[in-house]
Amino acid sequence: MSDCLFCRIRDGDIPCAKVYEDDDVLAFKDIHPKAPTHVLVIPKRHVATLADCDDPEMLGRLMDRVRHIADEVLGLQAGYRVVINVREGGGQEVFHLHVHVLGGRKLPF
Repeated sequence: MSDCLFCRIRDGDIPCAKVYEDDDVLAFKDIHPKAPTHVLVIPKRHVATLADCDDPEMLGRLMDRVRHIADEVLGLQAGYRVVINVREGGGQEVFHLHVHVLGGRKLPF
């Protein structure tokens, strides 16, 4: 989608601080971090929200990559938080499914 911020990042039209990429996902640093480590993991296929996703295989691959990125790429062995905001009422600001991975310190609830 040409008007989607994350699709434009995925396509290279907007630069990002990439931390991981494969055929299915792209992970990059959040530009407004809420923790010392704050990375966004997006599926390369555009899906507006988690509520709109009807592909359990894609969700499984996404979450498997989130785990890999947190543990192996970012080295967050002490722990991390995974957040998916859904729709405006849930705090979603960019309408392309994305997972926040936060870590690097003990996170308050």
